[in-house]
Amino acid sequence: MPATVDYFLTSISPWTYLGHDAARALAVKHGVTLAVRPVDLGGMFKVSGQVPLAERPAVRQRYRLIELQRFAHYRGKPLNVRPAHFPTDPTLADHTICAIVASGGDPLDYMGSVFAAVWAGEKNIAEETTLAALLSAAGFDADAVLAKARTPETAAIRARNTEDAIAVDASGVPCFVLDGEPFWGQDRLDLLDHALTTGRPPFRAS
Repeated sequence: MPATVDYFLTSISPWTYLGHDAARALAVKHGVTLAVRPVDLGGMFKVSGQVPLAERPAVRQRYRLIELQRFAHYRGKPLNVRPAHFPTDPTLADHTICAIVASGGDPLDYMGSVFAAVWAGEKNIAEETTLAALLSAAGFDADAVLAKARTPETAAIRARNTEDAIAVDASGVPCFVLDGEPFWGQDRLDLLDHALTTGRPPFRAS
């Protein structure tokens, strides 16, 4: 049976943006399904010990800018390291993705457009008008998706995703989980590729 890889993400993450196309290509290569699961990154930080960007030491903030440029060049992706609308609240954008998944749709193209809107397009994904335009361009009924995204049921999906990510020790995003083994970061896709290629048993912390 083809494997399923849980894909934990949030719409505002530059690392999710940089790794999204590569993750999709890897899934096609191995015939696996990416189970898209938006999360509340702040909730994950409370458990992992990470802190928001503005609270990190200056040396780490500077190095992050180098890494962003490095991986943007490596992945061939346009990137503004200081976009006009970052930070911004990704909740509604994440919920639109949850709504699409819950309705049986494929959100992957739309997700790519949302990520690029922040990091290459200088758009504010906290605004409904921005998301409505991206949903329509991806072939979705924007009004229907946004209406579903605003429901408590959809909010509960992201909350459950967050709990599940914490349960498998996903420290941040993107995180790809294969057979319970987390691969945290778009820079771990090569290791996920190796695991899928070799069919090795999953590694455990204990």
